[in-house]
Amino acid sequence: MTEEPDRPAPYREPRQARSAATLARVLRAAEEIASSSGLEEMTITGVAQRAGVSVGTIYRRFEDKEQLITALTERMLERREEYVAERLRAAEPSLSGVMDAYANALLQSFADSSKLFPELMRVRGTRALDRGARTITEIHRLLLQAAAPYADQIRRSNAQTALDTVARAILGACFHNSVRPDPATGAASQRRYADELSDMAIAYLMTPDRRRTARN
Repeated sequence: MTEEPDRPAPYREPRQARSAATLARVLRAAEEIASSSGLEEMTITGVAQRAGVSVGTIYRRFEDKEQLITALTERMLERREEYVAERLRAAEPSLSGVMDAYANALLQSFADSSKLFPELMRVRGTRALDRGARTITEIHRLLLQAAAPYADQIRRSNAQTALDTVARAILGACFHNSVRPDPATGAASQRRYADELSDMAIAYLMTPDRRRTARN
């Protein structure tokens, strides 16, 4: 019988509003330090100082730095899901509006974390990749849901497959932008890059399949 891999015990979730606010400060401080200095330089003491809490306060919630990083990864992924959902809910009611919202939300989401997000995925290994895969699945679901009212405008032979293709392409482009040495930076450059990704997606969705066109 194959043994289950060791899994870190879940950190203690707060039950009171005051404790939740303290936890939010701790995770925000951890993210700020890790983003500027890297995960290796992030320490419990440094996080406590930046968050304005005692070291003991952090250890009452987390057993060690590993558990703190686990919580940071979870919160960052949850935040991305929530952000994409908000942008899609506020999208202009059209296929192009949905794709614009999706591309801009993903690009901004990755840009906000700079190099931290890829580092978290690499350092946390399989568990983080599994959790990241769940976020990708949820983001795909949100896009399909938002685009569903306009599916009859898509000229590919399979609308859902086509949407999945553009979702993957935009996600990959946004992730690549976050790790490349010369990423699109600044509001104007990021907006222009996101608009180009959206235009590319719309052009693909509105173009009939080559094989179907050849048969016709």
